[in-house]
Amino acid sequence: MAHSDVETSVPIAIPIGAGVVCALVGFTSSFAVVLAGLRAAGADASQAASGLLAVSVAMGVATIVLSWRFRMPITSAWSTPGAALLVSTGAVAGGWPAAVGAFLCCGVLLVVTGLWPRLADLVTRIPTPIAQAMLAGVLLPLCVKPLHGVVDDPAAVVPVLIVWLVVLKIRPRWAVPAAFVAALVVIAVSVVRDGTAPGLADLVPSLTLTAPSFTLGALTGVALPLYLVTMAAQNLPGVAVMAGYDYAVPWRPAMTVTGIGSILAAPFGGHAVNLSAISAALAAAPDADPDHERRWVAGLTTGITYVVLGLGSAGLVAIVLAAPDGVVQAVAGVALLGAFAGACAAALSDADGRFPAAVTFVIAASGISIAGVGSAFWALLVGVLVWVLGIGREIR
Repeated sequence: MAHSDVETSVPIAIPIGAGVVCALVGFTSSFAVVLAGLRAAGADASQAASGLLAVSVAMGVATIVLSWRFRMPITSAWSTPGAALLVSTGAVAGGWPAAVGAFLCCGVLLVVTGLWPRLADLVTRIPTPIAQAMLAGVLLPLCVKPLHGVVDDPAAVVPVLIVWLVVLKIRPRWAVPAAFVAALVVIAVSVVRDGTAPGLADLVPSLTLTAPSFTLGALTGVALPLYLVTMAAQNLPGVAVMAGYDYAVPWRPAMTVTGIGSILAAPFGGHAVNLSAISAALAAAPDADPDHERRWVAGLTTGITYVVLGLGSAGLVAIVLAAPDGVVQAVAGVALLGAFAGACAAALSDADGRFPAAVTFVIAASGISIAGVGSAFWALLVGVLVWVLGIGREIR
């Protein structure tokens, strides 16, 4: 794709604004999922706040480094599918320290992927229907949470869903952030009514160091699935999105930088840093700047904004803790519906792979744990086995 020799000049404020929007949309659309994942993995309130701060700063710095070094709008993000995986997996043997050990191992695998591209080739050999079915199964439990909220506390959850639906119709990109704002209003009303406002000390950002431990259940049930969903649902699509805007992402540096960011964030509770996928378009598209060569400014601004937003992590956790049951879960659920729909479509598009994908989906969605290993691992293992053996191909 050739660039036009004549670019429309716009003020530098345009790409800067695009970068701020990119960060705001990416952050507010999925931070509830990240918090839910960290809490499900065993983090207490301070550890979850630390993890959100660590992963926000890590992805912000990674974005700044990559955008500045390569003069491209290369944006990174936390692994939203990975956080959803943590929700479905729950606490593992060894508790929070074992989860931190799994996060660390995932970061190492990401660095190895950058240094040894053969590992990425092996990941791409996992049949797409199987990988996507595993992702869809992991996402399903979170996607149905809003329905439980409607039944349990309709006065708190229904307004959030109504705002989401209305904005989804008129400005789809802002639907989830709008739902988050609606949730904040509901929480504020609840706090005033019940007198449960968090103290000033609860709003101060801080890092909590956790010594990692390593258990077989955490490595197979968390680290490996976390790495796979991060690669399949974030890094590989992220490269493809950027290619659509005529940017060739430098694979080795991108994987190395995000992998190192993941390793550094892990002891403080950060789960995984990767390339942005869907939100990458907000900084890389022509709307960010008609000048293809200047859109890196939008990427740089995205990174800076991520760091600033991360400083509010303690306050966000305090808000989540003060929220009525079901409100934050509703925001997380609607945030993942698009990813769930895309994963289902990709999983079932191949008629020959439909049955293995269905088996994978059912196992992943079941939430079972066998020998201390979560359902995502077993779903992937059984799904690949059914695929290789050709079982069910006659079922259409």
